Amino acid sequence: MKLNNLAGRIGAWAAANPKDAIFGWIAFVAIAVALGAHFGTKAMPQRESTIGESARADKILSRVGLRTPAEEAVLVQITRLNTSTDELYKAVRDATNRLQGIDDVRKLRSPLDNKNPDLIAWDLRSALITFRVRGNPDKAAKRMGPVLAAVEKVQKRHRLVYVAEFGKASSDHALEKSIGKDFKRAEISTVPMTIAILLIAFGAAVAAGLPVLLAFTGVLATLGLAGLASHLFPMAGDAKSVILLVGMAVGIDYSLFYIRREREERALGRSRREALLRTSATSGHTVLISGLTVLIAMSGMFFSGSEIFTSFAVGTMIMVAVAILGSITVLPAMLSMLGDRVNKGRIRFLHRGDAAIGEAKVWGYVLERVLRRPALSASLAAAFLVALSLPALQLHTQFPGFSDLPSSLGFQQTHDRIQTAFGTADYVGAQTPAVVAVHAKHIKAQRVHDAIAAMQRLALASGQMAPPSNVRLDSKKTTASVSLMLKGNGNDSQSKRALALLRDEVIPATVGKVPGVTADVTGSTAATVDFNQTMTRHMPMVFGFALVLVFLLLLVTFRSIVVPIKAVILNLLSVSAAYGVLVLVFQHTWAEGIIGFRSNGAIVSWLPMFLFVILFGISMDYHVFILTRIKELVDRGMDTEVAVAEGIKKSASVVTSAASVMVGVFAIFAMLNVLEMKQMGVGLAAAILIDATIIRAVLLPATMKLLGDWNWYFPAWLEWIPRIRTEGPPPAETPVPDPA
Repeated sequence: MKLNNLAGRIGAWAAANPKDAIFGWIAFVAIAVALGAHFGTKAMPQRESTIGESARADKILSRVGLRTPAEEAVLVQITRLNTSTDELYKAVRDATNRLQGIDDVRKLRSPLDNKNPDLIAWDLRSALITFRVRGNPDKAAKRMGPVLAAVEKVQKRHRLVYVAEFGKASSDHALEKSIGKDFKRAEISTVPMTIAILLIAFGAAVAAGLPVLLAFTGVLATLGLAGLASHLFPMAGDAKSVILLVGMAVGIDYSLFYIRREREERALGRSRREALLRTSATSGHTVLISGLTVLIAMSGMFFSGSEIFTSFAVGTMIMVAVAILGSITVLPAMLSMLGDRVNKGRIRFLHRGDAAIGEAKVWGYVLERVLRRPALSASLAAAFLVALSLPALQLHTQFPGFSDLPSSLGFQQTHDRIQTAFGTADYVGAQTPAVVAVHAKHIKAQRVHDAIAAMQRLALASGQMAPPSNVRLDSKKTTASVSLMLKGNGNDSQSKRALALLRDEVIPATVGKVPGVTADVTGSTAATVDFNQTMTRHMPMVFGFALVLVFLLLLVTFRSIVVPIKAVILNLLSVSAAYGVLVLVFQHTWAEGIIGFRSNGAIVSWLPMFLFVILFGISMDYHVFILTRIKELVDRGMDTEVAVAEGIKKSASVVTSAASVMVGVFAIFAMLNVLEMKQMGVGLAAAILIDATIIRAVLLPATMKLLGDWNWYFPAWLEWIPRIRTEGPPPAETPVPDPA
């Protein structure tokens, strides 16, 4: 009999030529890693992470060399009542002398200089030394080592006072180190935790190790390939963590689908060869369809209008493609080579025998009651998810600021000390000021000069902006960079009102009136506002693209118009419930002590859209896997209600194991130091847990029973759509070598 689908043909070849498939994979991973190491990874510059007006301003300023320099400050503070001010001045002199000797320090302002009275607090117990970091602000963090070392030496020599560095460059320097440590910790924690879960699922060391080995080598290959791709699509700072997270999740999922199906076929009495080839044509095809749904969902990020999402899309799509490739080639090859040795290393108290492969007793118990009262079960589950989704209506997003840095870095404490002592930390780099990029043919023309001066006066007179206000000109005298400090902390409503006033009233009334002059505003507040507005505009396009294409793929795959509609609705429910969980956890303070963070009352700006595409794609894995099993039984002539019960019972243990791995991996990220990683980990873990339990074990079977044969309704006018086999008869008896 002819092989019935692409996955079946590829799996049959890999099973018949295992050495070629395995060594081909090893070569692929090695080449990808080597190329990535050779060419390196191009990080996304800060200016490319902005959108809209702020992006235009950043590009103009970058082109003429007027980027806002990295500003830093050293706080020297008396912390004990009986410490004299002499100790403060000694420490300030020591710090000033050391900093002046560092080549990257520019325009240092000392509180000992009579020209800088603003750098001494009113109670004479706190002082600030401010300076700029030489060169490109995007690379300033890499030059902060000597500065931080000098400050540390001052602190050691003057223990009666508090001496600490504060600013964007120094915090980025420390944050990069922290993220690197977190990434290594996540790698180290993910593997043993995953193996432990898979040992429980398979009861054998070899079977548990295969998915982890395949997923981890896939991550390594992807990081290399993503490094190459970064020269076309620069890599965002969090992209590597996202690749690891997605790679371990989908890679292990696909292996679980494959290995458990092969075991099930063997448990039914089929020969090793027949079981392997049937698995290639059935679960292999399911992996292919599931992977395509994930790729489609993730490709929606290209329509976000943000370079950050483009970077995430490229990295995650490469990862999913690599996971699919490994699952339909290396996995059947390894199973062919190992044969029954895949069950070596059995753990007696975990191994329950082949009977455990088919059904899960817990899910059988739940399903019986769900199918007995489907209307009640569906209503209660839907009501719970809707209630959990309601907090999402209050979802607020913003870019993280200094106050959101991990407390272990110490910058948050220094930020708070400056706020307390001076009443504001704005002018020492806590938040970059609003910067107006004024561009004209002749920037020094009298009319342009007067308009810029009028803009400064009007802005300061409004009471919503504060001094200092500085003007810098480029060498060609075509562009001016005008900095204006916004009141507020940079992310609050006060700062946003000040920005709106600057953009909508101050600029149009001054430089906006001069013909041929453009003025665009950038800065941290402007970047957050522009990003959020762009996400609001582009989100319908991203959501619509993913929903429509996944709908069409499921329509063609299952030849039913009801299945894709229901799949879209159920997945939207799980995503919205995850949004609700995020709001409940991170926009309030009750969970701060539990997972170690300080609430800023917001979710990181890029997370809602990212969560949608990732969750929508991954949750479709479970949906496709379960539905293909049900459809297979229906195609064999089984009644829909019976097929639903049997299909979900047979696939429940696989879904439970896969979901456990995902929730475990995501939970590790929730324990990392960086706020974005915590929010991403909690959101993903909550959504997968909800999806694998309430959605798949309650809502899916209940709605399928209520709909009955209507589940497979396919309008006659769509019969022209070509058929795609999902779970069909086994392929031909292709020779499979016996294990040595």
